Amino acid sequence: MSLRSITRQQWLTLFAAQAGYMLDAMDVLLFVFAVNVLRDEFHLSASEAGLVGSFTLFASAIGGIAFGVIMDRVGRTKALVWSILIYSLASAGTAMSWNLASLLFWRALVGVGLGAEWAAGAVLVAETWPAEHRAKAVGIMQSGWALGYLLAAAVTGIVLPRWGWKALFLTGILPALFAALLRKRLKEPEIWTNRTAAAKKIPLSGIFKGELRRRTLLGTLLASVVLFAYWGLFTWIPGFLSAAPERGGAGLSIVKTSAFVVPMQLGAFFGYVAFGWLSDKMGRRPAFVLYVLGAALVTPLYGASRPESTLLALGPVIGFLGTGFFSMFGAMLSELYPTALRGTGLSFVYNFGRGVSSLAPFAVGFAADRYGIGAALGLNSAFFALGGLLIFTLPATSKAELE
Repeated sequence: MSLRSITRQQWLTLFAAQAGYMLDAMDVLLFVFAVNVLRDEFHLSASEAGLVGSFTLFASAIGGIAFGVIMDRVGRTKALVWSILIYSLASAGTAMSWNLASLLFWRALVGVGLGAEWAAGAVLVAETWPAEHRAKAVGIMQSGWALGYLLAAAVTGIVLPRWGWKALFLTGILPALFAALLRKRLKEPEIWTNRTAAAKKIPLSGIFKGELRRRTLLGTLLASVVLFAYWGLFTWIPGFLSAAPERGGAGLSIVKTSAFVVPMQLGAFFGYVAFGWLSDKMGRRPAFVLYVLGAALVTPLYGASRPESTLLALGPVIGFLGTGFFSMFGAMLSELYPTALRGTGLSFVYNFGRGVSSLAPFAVGFAADRYGIGAALGLNSAFFALGGLLIFTLPATSKAELE
């Protein structure tokens, strides 16, 4: 089946999921770009700032797992719209923060929306698109994160220096308008609406029974490892670029930091899309190994670099390798579970792993207080490498027909 045979509804579903993830990323990453301003505003140490990021990720695990169950009961599209509303309102609520505790509260709610949106979007796309193009479609959906990173950088560069951090977070309400537009335009996947009466009664605990139990446990371990590496690295890259040299950073201005993120996220965008094509061509596992081992090599080099020219050159490379492999999760995890448990299984594996990875921003911040941010970034390399080994504990599922 060629791409020309893809229907208008399938394309609409794909781009709706991509846009939802893009706006999700923007709302989550506004904090990353404003971290040093917020540290000064609330007198936070690097560890405390990392704790805010950790709260967001931990809450995303709760939201993602909960919405996995919800989407298997009420539908994929409803879950997608609800998730966008949650992270939009919570991002705007961040502007009302007055201390560390209130900041933790609002960013935790943003996290709930983050976990819920990815799971709903990934399952929706996987169930809508044909098997031979599934990884490509999920890769395009996943690329929304890179676009959201770019959008967050642009919004920060424009709003933060002129109107301050409160105005910056108020822009996070805009995705709610997008959710309203989606409400009547998206349809549920036929494979979900046509599931049998018996399938509707399968207990959600089924992901821990029989062969699915092994897949769930090993998939969760893999997700935990590589998500720890990703969040430990990319939560702190803007902080590393803008931190003073005596803190182990590159000493760039906020505007220049935002500018340096642009080529990095362009690399990430192409990394997501290229992974989908490579995965459909050579298989999920070989493509994944290529990416994560490359990221393991580049990460310590980036953290040790200080010349602006070197950081600018390595940015697209670390963006391509350090993020593109996430396109594997939406496709492969969807292929590991039956329709009745797909939302629950995919959401549990990915978001439990994200919950474990919530320790990463704090761990890197803790190390940064002692050894400098640049040196702390290099710690994530070992987790990327371990992910390259763990992928072989899961079955090859390339182009599998969904059940």
